Amino acid sequence: MHPIVSRKRAKTLSVALFLIGLAIVSYLDAWWPGIMLAVGIPLAIRQYLLDRHWDMCISLFVFIGVFITVQFNISWEILLPVLFGLGGIYILCREFIENKEEPLDEEEEDINHEIEEDQHK
Repeated sequence: MHPIVSRKRAKTLSVALFLIGLAIVSYLDAWWPGIMLAVGIPLAIRQYLLDRHWDMCISLFVFIGVFITVQFNISWEILLPVLFGLGGIYILCREFIENKEEPLDEEEEDINHEIEEDQHK
């Protein structure tokens, strides 16, 4: 598992995309269910950039699933709790199953990755 960019850069990109999403949602006055895409897509992109592909898939599944459910008037009494439940169960399982040993401290790893990125410019 090797991130594509540093945590700092992934966070910056996801926050920028979130703000752009909020701008689009507010301009179109489509707060619900548009906010689900404005939150879910930047989160998924951040997870992709940090090389967390399963997390990205679950995030997209939950957020886009909620958006589609609401947008197309699909019966949500069962589907939405299932979507949110699966997302929560996945996160809990990942935290307890994932290997906690990391070769470098996260900050040190991010600094090294940023130095490598700067050298490639």
